[in-house]
Order: sequence, then structure tokens, then C-alpha cells
Amino acid sequence: MVEMTTVVKKIDEEAGVAWLTFNRPEKKNAMSQKFMAELIAALKELADNDKIKCIVTMGSGDSYSSGLDLYDLRESWKRKRTWDQRGSTYEIVRLLRNIPQVTVAAVRGWCLGGGLALINGHDLCIAAESSKFGMPEVIRGSYGAVATSTLFHSGIPFKKAFYIQLTGRNLTAAEAERVGLVSQVVPDDQLMPAVEQLAKELGSRNAVTLESAKIAAYMQKDLDFVTALKTDDLVSHRMRYYTNPLSDVEGYLHSQKGGGTTAYAKPEDRNK
Repeated sequence: MVEMTTVVKKIDEEAGVAWLTFNRPEKKNAMSQKFMAELIAALKELADNDKIKCIVTMGSGDSYSSGLDLYDLRESWKRKRTWDQRGSTYEIVRLLRNIPQVTVAAVRGWCLGGGLALINGHDLCIAAESSKFGMPEVIRGSYGAVATSTLFHSGIPFKKAFYIQLTGRNLTAAEAERVGLVSQVVPDDQLMPAVEQLAKELGSRNAVTLESAKIAAYMQKDLDFVTALKTDDLVSHRMRYYTNPLSDVEGYLHSQKGGGTTAYAKPEDRNK
């Protein structure tokens, strides 16, 4: 495999966690064609790794991502556009949603445009207090493709989504959390400890359970309630084909002290 330079991988199979660090700090991790190709390759490789249960993305330097590299984008727009947008944020977001691992975005600093599309594709997002979120595309004469579809499909109120899309104004981390764009906001100096603890907890979980939870959520979110219940039943049956959630009730109950813990592992996971 060609050495990656714009996306740095750190894989900890023992912990069940993979870390992907965007490595263009001099460009505030703007997403070039090379960057997107490397991120796509990394995600596809990790999707087939059964030992990895959580994938964390983060930016080097002072930003998560300032969005697409506009100089690079300008060059690519001179060529005929291919259907289905292979090698773009479109493909990255689809991968993030479809891979079996839980995905976590650790956001520090700027998260704009294509960067916002990326975090909308993640399952979880933890943000530092000083982070800024926005879609500045409208200012330069674009409406923000992919960022728009992921934003309006994120479940936040339409009036809030239009405010972000149409004004080009940035939201603080607190505002982003309030409308539901991020899962949790933490003090700047606590971002990595908080994400590391979250990743450790997710990495200790059963892989089949995590994948099933993700399948159930994304399949059901836009269904009517009755169909969602039926779908839930089918996904639950699928999960039980691969793992038995009631195989070690005694051990599970004995391990619990009220709240999340990494102290318990299902018997089938203990020797992996």
C-alpha cells in the first residue's frame, strides 16, 4: 500500500480502536483530492478489520477541517464530472455510515463546509469548547453540496439548518451542541482525555452488538413507527444469530456499578 501522508493511521487492535489524524495542519486540514483518496482507503481497510470496533478522526494543528481545498477543487472542476462522485466527500460520508465500526469525530478549532459534512457522517462527535462550526459556501456562491444533504438529514430543525446553510455564519460549540450537531462539548484541555475514554469504552464492547445498533438506527430513523418496530425485530434476530446477549447475565450484573464501564467483556470477547 502507498504510504499515507495526509491521513495518519494509528491502530490499536488490543483496545479495539483506530485513530485517523488529518495531517495538513498548514492548510487547516483542507480536503484535497489526495486527502480524500487516503481517507477513503483508510476507512475501507478498517471496515474489514474485525478487531477494530471504534474509529476516531481528528485534525492535527488547530483545526479539525476547514473544508474542501478550494484551489484543488478549482482544478478538478475543470474536468468533466463523473456520476456518483467517487473519491469525494460523498463517498466518505457513505463509508462512515456503512462501515460496521462506531465512528467518533474529535473536533478542535475550525470545522467548516466539507468538514461539517464529515462530522455529520460520524455516529458521535465530541467538540472542544473553542470549536467553530459552519457552512461558508454560500458566501462564495455555492450552497454546500454534501454538507447540505447531511445537514438536513441530521435531524436538526429546518429553521436551524437553513440558518447554518444560508447565512454562512459560524456556530460556537455550545450552539452546535444545542441544535444537535455534536454529541458533547468539553473544555479544550479535556478533549483528548474525553475522546480517549469514550473510545476505550466503545472498544471494549461486543463488535456484533455495536454493528447491529448502528444498522438498526440508520435503517429505522426515517421509517414510520410500526415499520421501525418490525425492522428492529429483524435486526435483533440478526444480532442473536451471531451473539447471545443473555449468555452471561450473572457476570454482567456483577460488573455493573451504575453507568458506563469497561470492566465487563462478554465471554466470547475476553480472549480476542
